[in-house]
Amino acid sequence: MGNRLSGQSSQAKRTSKNDPGRFDFLGVAKYFALASVVFSVLALANILLTGFNFGIDFAGGTEVQVQFEQEVDVAAVRAFTDELGFQNASVQSFGDEHEFLIRLGIIEAETEEETQALINETIQTITAALGSFFSSEGPVIRRVDSVGPQIGAELKRNGLLAMFYSLLLILFYIGMRFDYKFAPGAVFCLFHDAIITLGIFAVFQIEVNVQTLAAILTLIGYSLNDTIVVFDRIRENLSIYRDEKFSWVVNRSVNDTLSRTLLTTFTTMLAVGSLYFIAGGVIQDFAFTLAIGLVLGTYSTIYVAAPIVIWLDRLEERKKALAAAAA
Repeated sequence: MGNRLSGQSSQAKRTSKNDPGRFDFLGVAKYFALASVVFSVLALANILLTGFNFGIDFAGGTEVQVQFEQEVDVAAVRAFTDELGFQNASVQSFGDEHEFLIRLGIIEAETEEETQALINETIQTITAALGSFFSSEGPVIRRVDSVGPQIGAELKRNGLLAMFYSLLLILFYIGMRFDYKFAPGAVFCLFHDAIITLGIFAVFQIEVNVQTLAAILTLIGYSLNDTIVVFDRIRENLSIYRDEKFSWVVNRSVNDTLSRTLLTTFTTMLAVGSLYFIAGGVIQDFAFTLAIGLVLGTYSTIYVAAPIVIWLDRLEERKKALAAAAA
C-alpha cells in the first residue's frame, strides 16, 4: 500500500511539471473577482433602491387565476376589474392559453374575522361577475389564493431566516469537513450566487414568492455540491503534489473536475429548460431561477470560492513566516 502511494506521488511529481492543467483558470481570476464584486455591489444597490416585486405570499393580497375558452384581450379583463371597483388591480396574461392572473390589493378590516369575511365576499363577487361579464367566453376559475398582510410579513421574515441559517450551517459544515480556510470561500460563493440572482429579479421586477425562495435555497445547495467536489479534489491533490504551490494545486483540481462540472450542469440544464419552456406559472419562475443558479454556481466555484481559498492560504503562510521571524 505504501509503495503504491509512493509510486503515485512520484508519478505525480514527474507529470506535474508538464501537466499543470489544460486551462489556467486562476491566471485571470483577479479580473473575474473584480467583476464579481462589481456585479454584487450593483445587485445590492438595485435591491435597496428598487426593491422586489413581492407576490401575495410575501406582500399579502388576493390572486384569482382564470382561463377562458375563447380569446380574450387583456384590456377587457382590466375593464372588468375597473367595473367592479378594483382600479388598482393587476392583470397578467399567461402565454397563449387565454389565461389571466388577477391580483387585488390587500383587503383589511378592523378585526381578523371581518378581514377574512371581506376577502371571501370579494372572491365570491369576482367569481359570480366573471360568469355574467364573460358569459360567451366560458371563464373557468383555475386558482384562488389569498394571504393576509400579517401572514405575508411572517412568511417574508421566515424566508430570510431560512437563508441566513442555511448559510450559517454551511459555514460550520465546511469548516469541520475540510479546514477553516475553505469555509469562507464556500459561504461567499453562495452569498454571491444568491445576491446576483435576487438582483436580476429586482432589475426585471420578476415576482418574488415562496417558490422563488425555494429555488434560491435549491441553487444554494447545488452550488455548494459543486464547490465541495472541487474542495475534495484540492485536498486529494495536496497529498499528491506536495512540492507544488497551493495555487497550482487549486488550478489543477479545477481542471480535474471540469468535465464532471460541465456534464452535471448540462444535464441539469436540460431538465430545467424543459420545465421553463413546457410548464407555466410559478413552475416557470422556479425553473428560471434555477437556470440562473446553474450558471452562477459553476462560475462562482471557480472564480469566487477558489481564489478566496488561495488568498486565505497565502495569509496563513504570511502569518507563519512572521511568527517564525519573530521567534
